[in-house]
Amino acid sequence: MLRFAAAAEILETDFWVQYNELGGIPDAEVPGGTVNAKYRDALLVLDEDMDVYIHDNTDDEFTHQNFLNAYLVSKGAAPANFDPFRTLMGSTAPGVNTALIGKRLTNLTQLTLDTSWWTRYRDDSHNPDLDPNHTFPQIVPSLFVGQHTAIPRTDADTGDPNFLQAIANTAAFHFPTIEQGGNSLYPSMAQRATSREVLRILISIGPTETMHFQTWQDKAGNAPALTAVDPVTHVSVTFPDLSDGGELFQNNLIMPEPCPFLSRSLPPCSIIRPTETHGIAMGVVNFLTDMGLFIGQSPAFFALLNQLARAADHARHGR
Repeated sequence: MLRFAAAAEILETDFWVQYNELGGIPDAEVPGGTVNAKYRDALLVLDEDMDVYIHDNTDDEFTHQNFLNAYLVSKGAAPANFDPFRTLMGSTAPGVNTALIGKRLTNLTQLTLDTSWWTRYRDDSHNPDLDPNHTFPQIVPSLFVGQHTAIPRTDADTGDPNFLQAIANTAAFHFPTIEQGGNSLYPSMAQRATSREVLRILISIGPTETMHFQTWQDKAGNAPALTAVDPVTHVSVTFPDLSDGGELFQNNLIMPEPCPFLSRSLPPCSIIRPTETHGIAMGVVNFLTDMGLFIGQSPAFFALLNQLARAADHARHGR
């Protein structure tokens, strides 16, 4: 399980590095890139501290991948390693670390985002663990259709302020979409931890993902309403006004609404959801793949990722 967690953190670190290069704060802690001022300014429209949060989230992911792999090695186990698959182009816009052009693991330029987590955490009547067939509405339906870039692909993407703001808004919704996945992954895996120390690791890292998620869903709620059309792909995206959308869509309801948990015979409880442990690792792989995060990767990459996920899903408590 920890090798899969390390793999997930390596992939997460890769795309957070790309965000930090262009819109965060490159420094000695998180080196690389020189920032794209226009993109950073579009992110700052959502919150004046967006660059600080991007930097700190990136730093956190580095520590997660480094700790998990070091722990595996300390126990005589093989670490997770995706270095042979650092082949994706990424952005060539001013501000990127030019040494990493063509050496990315993840693709932030062709994303299809499932933003139903927004309503899932505001719905007090349904829990995906108890209602697997319930469809939670998308908060930004157009992000769930077509492919959208969350970073400027080239300098040309920074020329139209409205389209650039749409790119920044897409990033702002990508951040919590990713972090809510980690928010569920760690408690789901913890239920099958095979040692107290592994359990301690999972329940110690997991809550940091929750802190990331809550921060980013709050910032996503500040995305300015707009409609833009990608000049390259001609895909349209519309970000709605979330200031008066009722309880299911309200942008400042960032605490998890109580919902049914374990059984409807019990009182509702404010919880992380889902936390069903069966098939969680393969579920994460499918979620990230469907998002478009790995568009351009090789069959060997998917074979390794699926192998790690299957191994994690076969782990059993006490074994």
